[in-house]
Amino acid sequence: MLISYSNVLPMIWQTCSGELMDFSKIWDKYGIYIALGFMMLMMFSYSIEWLRVGVGKGIDGAFSPVVDGFGIPFYILIVILSAFTGLYSSIIQKYTIDYEKMTESQERMKEFQTEYREAQLSQDEKKIKKMDAKKDRVMREQLEMSQQQFKPMAYILVLTVPIFFWLLFRLAQVKSTITMPYVGTVGLEAAAVWIIPAWMLWYMICSITLSQIIRKSLNIGGL
Repeated sequence: MLISYSNVLPMIWQTCSGELMDFSKIWDKYGIYIALGFMMLMMFSYSIEWLRVGVGKGIDGAFSPVVDGFGIPFYILIVILSAFTGLYSSIIQKYTIDYEKMTESQERMKEFQTEYREAQLSQDEKKIKKMDAKKDRVMREQLEMSQQQFKPMAYILVLTVPIFFWLLFRLAQVKSTITMPYVGTVGLEAAAVWIIPAWMLWYMICSITLSQIIRKSLNIGGL
């Protein structure tokens, strides 16, 4: 029996498109669990020393000539990387989260809570029953929005974890200090607040601040 290309190509297309549709359905249904599992895996990789050091060394081999060539201090390197982190995190969230839909959902939730509170205060049993019937739909919508916020974390971690591995690798090669308000001058590897090392605290401060600036500059929505 002869098989023509005209028959084979549509069969391949139907198979591939069917698989893509199935994956889309699986992601919509189990995406939050896939993302959570991936996040746990990425965080677990931190405890594997050979992997952490290997990734850090590999990245350092590519970028150390630039960093060392320009004589960039470690704390300035953290500023640069936190800006880069804030940029790609904001862009990923921009294209994976529907902020307009999320804002509308929040407004509906506020209206529901206001109406429900008024019904309880007025002891309007008929309206309370009506609001109870609406409650499940509103809560389900809020859960979907929460899942949508959570999913981009998997993509963000793919880029962020290697950056942290590189920072840890570089930190072991240099001895540097930083002066911060209420803390004074401390070594970057020393604990600055409770058990949080100074370099990580500095990274968090820079990342939060620069992310807000980047969001404003790119007109990226937020909560």
